[in-house]
Amino acid sequence: MIVAVGKDEEKIKESLEEMKGLCKTLGVEVVEWLWQKRAKPDPATYLGKGKLQKLKEVVEFCEADLVVVDDEITPVQYKNMQSELNVDVLDRTQVILEIFARHATSEEGKLQVEMASLLYELPRLVGKGEELSRLGGGIGTRGPGEPLLEVLRRHIKNRIAQLRKRLKEIEQERNTQRKQRLEKKIPHVSIVGYTNAGKSTLLKVLTDSDVYVADKLFATLEPVTRRLKLKSGRVILVSDTVGFIRKLPHTIVSAFKATLEEIKYSDVLIHLVDASDPYLEEKMKASERVLEEIGADKIPRILVFNKIDLCPRERIETLKWKYPEALFISAEKRIGLDQLLDRLEEVISQRDVQETLKVPLEKIGQIYALKDRLEILNEDYREGYALITLKTDRETLEMLKRKVAS
Repeated sequence: MIVAVGKDEEKIKESLEEMKGLCKTLGVEVVEWLWQKRAKPDPATYLGKGKLQKLKEVVEFCEADLVVVDDEITPVQYKNMQSELNVDVLDRTQVILEIFARHATSEEGKLQVEMASLLYELPRLVGKGEELSRLGGGIGTRGPGEPLLEVLRRHIKNRIAQLRKRLKEIEQERNTQRKQRLEKKIPHVSIVGYTNAGKSTLLKVLTDSDVYVADKLFATLEPVTRRLKLKSGRVILVSDTVGFIRKLPHTIVSAFKATLEEIKYSDVLIHLVDASDPYLEEKMKASERVLEEIGADKIPRILVFNKIDLCPRERIETLKWKYPEALFISAEKRIGLDQLLDRLEEVISQRDVQETLKVPLEKIGQIYALKDRLEILNEDYREGYALITLKTDRETLEMLKRKVAS
């Protein structure tokens, strides 16, 4: 069972569809959903008392053993709903946290999920039940008269501090790696967009690499970066990123901030959108909000509609009319990838300069040693030297001038 409250019926249904997908990712079958149009949730029971009674009847009729709330609910709402319904209750944040916990594989991902879970749990200790009112005592406590609630609160705060310290160390390691990457001047492209838009599939087919792909929400939690050689011979780095979603819990945003902020160091963004999604415009706006929040909204980007093989021609034509600058592809069917690669080359080269260098023949190797960072347009060999016309970023050009100076 899924329940929701909101003012706009269309947006409620859209959000419920998304929650259905989240539940599917957890292996939970949704048998029914229920919503209530109201300005804001009831502070005590989330749904109004009448609607809550109706929910109870539906739960009993369907023999449901779980109710999922498409919002983050308070401890009071949780306690009252569970008491009235006599089944387990999960809110949106708990569902997303559980998905993240199942999909985290790296040390950083696991630590981030644990911290997000503890940040969610800490303010909810009060009112958890009579068991937390027992007196605790023993090693590590302040004394035999300390309530168990205080013991748990202190333990969680200490663990959060430990997690923050370790995540800070990992962030510093990433900063070092990023600095090395930036010094090499290799262009970095990030594939961003709503969860399950096909980002991992696109990275896999572009780079012909072993990227994990699954038809699940949040299948990718840690950035995955691969090398890609463009038609010009230049090599770039392409990264898959954590998928965006509406109403992303603030605890997750906080825990994954360092990971999300990696995006803002990209040279180009590929904003990937599922063309077959009936709610794509709202999801595009949600993605734009996340990019703005992390300071990546000014980075040059390429709008790409994916999964065109799942769309009727009329839908594609409508999208082309509405978004004339966009590209249309099917990553899975490898349709439109050449146009995307051409556009990538075009956008990356916009920051480049073109110049002809007079290079002594004995220093030609200096040019070819950096072939991954430039495009050679013409070579004219003369006696003792060569005139080489190339295109690259300004800093690489200035470095080459110093290296090949006679």
